Amino acid sequence: MKTNKILLLAGMLALFGACSKYLDPYPNGDYSSEEIWKYQNMVQGLVGSCYDNMAWGYDNNEGVFMDVATDDAVSTSPTRETRRLAVGTLSTGIDPFLYFWDRDYKSIRLVNLFLKDRRGFKTKYLIQANLDSLVRYRLQGEAFGLRAWFYWDLLQKFGGKGVSSGQMLGVPIILEPIIIGQETNIARNTYEQCVNQIIADCDSAIKYLPIAHRDFLVSNPDFLTYAGGRYWGRLDGITMKAIKSNVYLTWASPLFNSSNDNTRWEKAAQYAKEVMDFKINVDGARAGGFKKDNAVNWFNPNSSEIVFTARYTGDNDAMERIFYPGGFQGNGEVGATQELVNAFPMKNGYPITDAKSLYNSKDPYANRDPRFYSNIFYNMANANRITSNETMYTFENWSNGGKDASGAVPTNSLTNYHVKKYVFMDLNWSDNGINVQPHVKMFIRWTHMVLNFAEASNKVVGPTDAAKFGLSAKEAMSYLRTRKTYDGAALYTTATDLYLNEVSSDATKFNDFVKNERRIETCFEGMRFYDLRRWSTNLTELNKPVHKADIQKNTNGTFTYDLTKEVEVRAYKSAYLPIPYNEVLRMSNIEQNEGWSDWK
Repeated sequence: MKTNKILLLAGMLALFGACSKYLDPYPNGDYSSEEIWKYQNMVQGLVGSCYDNMAWGYDNNEGVFMDVATDDAVSTSPTRETRRLAVGTLSTGIDPFLYFWDRDYKSIRLVNLFLKDRRGFKTKYLIQANLDSLVRYRLQGEAFGLRAWFYWDLLQKFGGKGVSSGQMLGVPIILEPIIIGQETNIARNTYEQCVNQIIADCDSAIKYLPIAHRDFLVSNPDFLTYAGGRYWGRLDGITMKAIKSNVYLTWASPLFNSSNDNTRWEKAAQYAKEVMDFKINVDGARAGGFKKDNAVNWFNPNSSEIVFTARYTGDNDAMERIFYPGGFQGNGEVGATQELVNAFPMKNGYPITDAKSLYNSKDPYANRDPRFYSNIFYNMANANRITSNETMYTFENWSNGGKDASGAVPTNSLTNYHVKKYVFMDLNWSDNGINVQPHVKMFIRWTHMVLNFAEASNKVVGPTDAAKFGLSAKEAMSYLRTRKTYDGAALYTTATDLYLNEVSSDATKFNDFVKNERRIETCFEGMRFYDLRRWSTNLTELNKPVHKADIQKNTNGTFTYDLTKEVEVRAYKSAYLPIPYNEVLRMSNIEQNEGWSDWK
């Protein structure tokens, strides 16, 4: 009987260890904090459940709807919270960011409980000692890593200058398993203290975690039940270095770097380069592994582009419903701005404002950078199947009768552009068998690290110096400019990318170039708001009005374009997001961010 119980226990532990979807039981009201420690699966759940708290897709205020608060996109709905933020009508009763404050501190409490007195690390998970050690070390590393992740999320969202002190503040650093909702006297730590805590947690995580969750990096095949690729999607050493790069990149930027400390740029470049090297030299050394010229696949949960990914959503049509117009059974919830469209170069790589680009304002969508066609649906664009090139739908955005024009129906975008990125180009709701696919949320991907490196390296040594980091900023940008688009179309070659050569002669021009490349490479990923504000010390960039395309169809079938029609005026009163109103009311020591005096 005793033998049977041991075998049953071992089978259960194997089941939990093999779980790749974080199904560990979540600690709940049926168990006290002390009772949790009697059940190893619940101890694992302290860590595992934190992954479930992360966003699963781009259809939220951490994805495409955060871009609504920037010059890249406009929400069709006037009540969208991030649109209200952009136009200055966000009220204390409508706070789209309170959820993230609560979510992040809830997750931090769970990992603090795991880490306190090293109880999680001391818990016995498996009978076999060497396998038990694998689990203990991984969970300990993940706990430190998750705390770094959620504190970085809090710092990015809520870090800002205090309304009273004028000091650059972060968020309250809590390293004990307290419930923040029950506290009334917690103060915000400084921004620098938060950065130091995040970096320290990243370093602690690296000490315990494998460099990456890959089967080919596991030396003993017997360990693969508790190590390797089954933990794809969980934090690892490479992810922690990527987080460090992101933290330093923001901390180095003008808004947060009044002392102009150049070592921050250096560290941002260093850690980005370490991630890039791993992807190229380790992942890329495997047959079928990472190749820096591979196209990004938004529907492959195992894409080699991924550095860190969320739990993916299974077969669904959420993004297609958001982006397609009413004429193709979508909701047209977001439209790309004319400003974003103008950011895409011509097919020779030159910006449309450059005389060498040969841009034609009478035919504005012709001969554009192939990335434009893989991101944006425009007037007379076709939605073609990737399998047969059959045209499923043609966009008609002219105001004198076009079915997809702004205002024609409530489910059309306000800008006369619709979003193509993340749309699976073989989905047609009129088909007998609708082809829906998984959609992948890539928190950190190869592209981000290349952009981080190029921006930071240029700040340290300029565009063409490869000596310090073993790669120049120019060479890094060439990686992105020579690979295929999401649609599989060819881009530039190193020999023909004359514009890259031109801007690489001047660090200031190159910096502007990288910013624009970052914009078009990461559009609709929820990153631009944070980029715009870190690059500036005022509200100028955030408060620029955004425009749409006003299109008239002529009697001869041609079109007349007016690309100067204003669609929305932005009215930011602060570069910082507000600390949640109810938290400021409840905790007397919490200082509100500058520009939000009416939220205290």
